Amino acid sequence: MKIVTADQMQGIENQAVARGISLEMLMENAGRAVATQVSQVLPSVIGKRVLVLVGPGNNGGDGLVAGRYLRDWGAKVDICLCAPRAQNDKNLKSAIQRGIPIIHAYEGGNLAEFGIAISSADVIIDALFGIGKIRPIEGIFKEVLQKVSLVKGRKSKPVLVAVDLPSGLNSDTGEVDPSCPYADITVTFGFPKVGLFNFPGAEKVGKLIIADIGIPQDLAQDINIELITEQWVREALPQRPLNAHKGSFGKVLVVAGSINYIGAAYLACMGAARVGAGLVTLATASSLQPILASKLTEITYIPLPEAKTGVLGSKAISTLQLELGNYDVLLLGCGLGQHPETVEFIKSLLTDSSQLSAVSCLILDADAVNTLAQIPEWWRKLRRDAILTPHPGEMARLLGISAKEVQESRLSITQRSAREWGKTVVLKGANTIVAVPSEAAKVNNAANPALASAGTGDVLSGVIAGLAAQGLSLFHAAACGVYLHSRAGEIVAEELGDAGVIATDLLPALPRVIKALKES
Repeated sequence: MKIVTADQMQGIENQAVARGISLEMLMENAGRAVATQVSQVLPSVIGKRVLVLVGPGNNGGDGLVAGRYLRDWGAKVDICLCAPRAQNDKNLKSAIQRGIPIIHAYEGGNLAEFGIAISSADVIIDALFGIGKIRPIEGIFKEVLQKVSLVKGRKSKPVLVAVDLPSGLNSDTGEVDPSCPYADITVTFGFPKVGLFNFPGAEKVGKLIIADIGIPQDLAQDINIELITEQWVREALPQRPLNAHKGSFGKVLVVAGSINYIGAAYLACMGAARVGAGLVTLATASSLQPILASKLTEITYIPLPEAKTGVLGSKAISTLQLELGNYDVLLLGCGLGQHPETVEFIKSLLTDSSQLSAVSCLILDADAVNTLAQIPEWWRKLRRDAILTPHPGEMARLLGISAKEVQESRLSITQRSAREWGKTVVLKGANTIVAVPSEAAKVNNAANPALASAGTGDVLSGVIAGLAAQGLSLFHAAACGVYLHSRAGEIVAEELGDAGVIATDLLPALPRVIKALKES
């Protein structure tokens, strides 16, 4: 599923019209899709009060069509016109012919009538503004949206359904006008828009529904940003043949852990094991090995020389060199810490390409990423592709900017960085982004506060490593890993809520997610 900008969407619609698909047909399909979603939210639409907020453009036309369908299905519909419509507007005429009450809010003096309608509404349909250029919302539009926000704060609040996107949300950047309401459901048409996944706008979207309104999918084939979908992940997951053995599913070497972050090594190893890697080996500071062995029963070990108790020393490089050729994937960084000798070890390993040539896939997380940030033009020294999995703070260190700047332009920054560095980049956080050097990118539509706890990133790195070991490309391993990880978080949150979920809760959920995908 492609993700588009406003200009790209306009171009796609123009191409659809050139193929003989009329704008009238697209509007009819869009309005019906909104009405259908409303009917699915309510136990029954019969007798329910629906208020449609109608703006001046095509978005308002979509709202009028939705109101007409809901009236035909038995709902009590009111339409609030916040701007005049053309005299020959067929959809407005159809509403009038059906006896749907029309509130001409733009004429002034009718806000009392609007107040009555909104106070009794079970559903509000926001069809004021679509993907066009957003100016500061003023006048009657501002008054109406402020009233919507007030009634949404009531105990018996109505369901707010946004048409294409919540009014006041910039479809390209995710920026929002102060009047932009919080939707419960956003029904977007044809293809999702970039701004729906960028904060602060993403917080306004609610549940995102992508409605097929008859636009041919091939019109977006040249767009390089996609949504990670369940179907795509199902098709990308590695096969598990009946005659397989542990070597069939790859060998992962995890270099992780230090005296202060022992759990990171456990979580990364188990993340790889729980998605089906054939063999997982942990290389860690020698004094930590007995501690972790008591918990990681299925994992094998390479004890490494220490700088001091529980801290990896620079001499560990010689021990590791002897082992790298036995593994398909190297995951480096989880919980290693920033002791000077550990940093020296990481630098030595990453800047000598001959040492890494033995493994087919390299994944860098946490302290490996933090160490890269200390090496000027590090990407010129690490000449092979690798998967980097920074959170916004780590990404900011790599780029020499603030985390706030990263968050404000997550997609463009991730794409640009992947191209410049020649690496696969996973920018973690709500709506995680995966980008490759060609600037192709995938966005995961998942924002789950249950995952905002220590160690969940270590699990994700392990998951990606485990999938890469089974033969997936770097891009596929990263994107599938992000999806499985977030879906496991959703399953756990459904059971426990979004507070108190810990990283280890994700581990048994991972194989359940894979099983459900393969069976669906």
